[in-house]
Amino acid sequence: MSPVRGADVPTLEGHHDFDVRWPWKRGPLAPGLSCVFRVKNEARNLPWVLPPMLEAVDAVVLVDNLSDDGTGELGQRIAAECGASERYLGLTYPHQVARAGSEHLGTRHDSVHSLVHFYNWSFSHVRTAYSMKWDGDMVLTTEGVDVLRDLSWQLHDSGAVVAVPRHPVSVESEQVAWIDLGYRFLEPWIYPMGPEFTFVKAFEWEVREFPESSQRLIAPEGLCIELKWLDQDEFAHWSAIDFDASRAPRKRREWEVYSALMEGRGDKVPGLHRIEAPAGVHVVDYITRTWLPHAARPLVRKRARIEA
Repeated sequence: MSPVRGADVPTLEGHHDFDVRWPWKRGPLAPGLSCVFRVKNEARNLPWVLPPMLEAVDAVVLVDNLSDDGTGELGQRIAAECGASERYLGLTYPHQVARAGSEHLGTRHDSVHSLVHFYNWSFSHVRTAYSMKWDGDMVLTTEGVDVLRDLSWQLHDSGAVVAVPRHPVSVESEQVAWIDLGYRFLEPWIYPMGPEFTFVKAFEWEVREFPESSQRLIAPEGLCIELKWLDQDEFAHWSAIDFDASRAPRKRREWEVYSALMEGRGDKVPGLHRIEAPAGVHVVDYITRTWLPHAARPLVRKRARIEA
């Protein structure tokens, strides 16, 4: 099947609705920052994730990949409740995407089943000069909202890439959670839009390219948490046959914390802190609105590590 005219990255399978068409080839992009979510079954998290992000950035693109928990519909409803429907674009990506690891490695970059193509297609719907990759389990703190709101206009024409620290929070119950401040989870999340900033295939997963000459900025600590529910499998997005925590320090730390908490050894892990919210306050709200904004800095005392 021949590619449709105007497709910059035709799909291997000929699914032309999912060919990539880069927005910068079709006219100038507006100043501002858009957040792109690629999500699957994140209905549990969206009530915490979406409202602060809609407050912080100029536009949100949420791409639902085969959810069966109403994620897409909930996203639309939250945007409407926040009065942000005109700045929210909800899309559906109806193709099974290869999991990180060997499935990803064995899938061609231009297949609709590739992480690379999925990401590039999702970001091709951005219409602002800057975009940010964000996950459906990452919640901005009150500080995070303020910082991103400022970045949305300060970054314009800078060409800078911004790395954002995040702090994993393992939720035990509505009142109790554990925050990991023993390892600095830091990776680039915010990039300019353009041909030098697209996603390419790496060994374990996709990575976003950027020129060596790009200025690299590091946002302050305490801007966002990453929700991890102890009643869910946090490693399901990896190919089961080849998950090996030793291959990536970040995954090794996540596995160490998860295993300790499941075995009741959370208090034995250096840098892991138990947080109990006041009665009537959900622990996620308490951490993002009160505990983290008032916690002493630096939060993490280990040397920074940027994960590609």
